[in-house]
Amino acid sequence: MMFSATEMRTFELFSVPHITVLILFVAVFFWLILFRHHLSPHKSIIKWTLFWILILGEISQHLWLVLTQQWEVGNLPLHMCSISTFLCIFLFLKPSKKAFYLLFFIGSLPAILSMVTPEVFYQFPHYRFIKYFLHHSALPWSVLYLIVYEGYRVPKKAIWTGFLLLNLIALPIFFINHLLGTNFFYLANPTESKTILSFFGSGIMYYINLEIATLFVFYLTYLPMGWLLKREGAKERLQA
Repeated sequence: MMFSATEMRTFELFSVPHITVLILFVAVFFWLILFRHHLSPHKSIIKWTLFWILILGEISQHLWLVLTQQWEVGNLPLHMCSISTFLCIFLFLKPSKKAFYLLFFIGSLPAILSMVTPEVFYQFPHYRFIKYFLHHSALPWSVLYLIVYEGYRVPKKAIWTGFLLLNLIALPIFFINHLLGTNFFYLANPTESKTILSFFGSGIMYYINLEIATLFVFYLTYLPMGWLLKREGAKERLQA
């Protein structure tokens, strides 16, 4: 039943299961921060747990779609969460500041917002419900892990670097959507379910609002990082 393609399609926004997973996400998020000194000796366990959650989440989704005869070209791993997943996996295997700059902006707050207004139709305990929220939780957890346990930092100029990189990625995605009739990055139209994108209008206004919202989210995402860098800078000056 939890793997059925037709049953349990009763997801309700801000229902008890939805609110519960959001609370669990926040609890783990702050657990990773507040208990970082106790968890640091075990950071490899955290790292590889997140690594396998992301890999198994990506693989199991395609396997489920194939087995339930639902897989189509629109399920190719070209959505933002898939790009973020690949960046996380890459960074867990090979350090890269530039790759992290992009991941920081597309794998943290956007993933959180997608959990607040999710594009999911199945209710708990369906596989798709569990996979969606676990996978989308693992993205910002991974970003946090790389900041807290691996020491990654992002300069303010990376806001525009990340914004330009995302647009460079989105450009071929836009043409792929037209060629295949897909909706990767939601560049063709908003999501089927009611999300934040549903309020962005249509036509050229949709793209303008999408760009404005993206830049706003990037600046908003950077606020905690900017505060962290200022705090670390002040501490270094005191110790000098």
